[in-house]
Amino acid sequence: MTQWLAERPEIESIFACVCDLNGTLRGKRVPVDQADKVIDGSIRMPLSVTGVDIWGEDIEGSELVFETGDSDGLCDFTGRDLLPITWTDRPTAMAMLWMRQEDGTPFAGDPRRALGNVVDRYKALGLTPVVATELEFYLCDPTSDRPEAPLSPVTGKRLDSDGVLSIDELQHFDGFLNDVYDACAAQGIPADAAISENGAGQFEINLMHVADPLRAADDAILFKRLVRGVARKHGFAATFMAKPYGNRAGSGMHVHFSLVNEAGENVFDNGGEEGTDVMLNAVAGLLATMQENSLTFAPHENSFRRLMPGAHAPTSVAWGYENRTAAIRIPGGNHKARRIEHRVAGADANPYLMLTSVLGGALVGIEQKMVPADPIVGDVYQRDLPYLPLDWASAIDAFKRGQHVPQVFSKRLQKMLVECKAQELQRFARHVTDFEIHSYLEVV
Repeated sequence: MTQWLAERPEIESIFACVCDLNGTLRGKRVPVDQADKVIDGSIRMPLSVTGVDIWGEDIEGSELVFETGDSDGLCDFTGRDLLPITWTDRPTAMAMLWMRQEDGTPFAGDPRRALGNVVDRYKALGLTPVVATELEFYLCDPTSDRPEAPLSPVTGKRLDSDGVLSIDELQHFDGFLNDVYDACAAQGIPADAAISENGAGQFEINLMHVADPLRAADDAILFKRLVRGVARKHGFAATFMAKPYGNRAGSGMHVHFSLVNEAGENVFDNGGEEGTDVMLNAVAGLLATMQENSLTFAPHENSFRRLMPGAHAPTSVAWGYENRTAAIRIPGGNHKARRIEHRVAGADANPYLMLTSVLGGALVGIEQKMVPADPIVGDVYQRDLPYLPLDWASAIDAFKRGQHVPQVFSKRLQKMLVECKAQELQRFARHVTDFEIHSYLEVV
């Protein structure tokens, strides 16, 4: 690390960051001459910082704040290289940390620790998940109070159509995309293909498969922050809201994964299209845990505007081969790459919690040798199937009472997430929208 900094004398400070339940990085700015404190685990932060709400406020009545005196935890360096930040006025770096308690035990409320626990359980079985994510986002005009499509850097005109797979739109934003790829390369994020998606100003960039779920989640967290930073540099705003426009496509975060054994063999591959029994066990586990884990896929009020019939996002518990209307899709292609695609999460989800739910749900199915119902052929939206929670309150309650949740998440994190989301829900419930005023004020 000393050598890394010596090769970059322009860096003056380091942002030492942990990730909270909402997927927001929180931490401290440390002078570069104190880099050793970041690396050796001397940085301290309140354990409660991982559980604050979306506005960064403490949870009322939280035992982390009041019963323990808001005690500090220690922040361990995750081992990933320092990450250069290239879009700010002065060059800085970022260090990814995760939390442990004063007695040295990992802090169970840290979302990165939750994913690490599931990964360790796979290791005990001699299995390694190989994971890739696909992230969608919108570029917006930063001068507008509400989301509005950006002006084209080429024509100066506002985008006004849904240019799915538009080469022209990609080329118009070539400067922005080039800087995104350069920043990804600098941070070791394996960015793959970029496409223009269904909405005006909407893009999708795929991150390549890695045999390390923690790194895949790190990459997704860092990618979201990077895109927002590069967008500001180019005079845009970028948003990973699940549904910033009511009449345009939402933004998702699909995840593809397979499992390899100690010999490097894909245990989902049976040489054909149907996949192995282990793959089917994993699918069954994902279906069995999907409803109760929906809060980790759709964690916000806005998330549920995306999970509506006809909105190109799953609404029910179903799986199928090469079926994009299903929540769980088994892609076709070469049998050696047989994998599962989980299509429920919005781009607003916390990647650590989302991957914990996906890999943990699959593990429940594998450990209990669950068998899925028959795959759905055709339009899933037209079938009478168990629904995902229809609203935020139902999702919070499902996670609170879920039969399988304690088999995937610690009781500490389960309680923290429920309390965090209940506080956010209460605040939203007290907020009367302009649309409500317009609709009801002089009518009812």
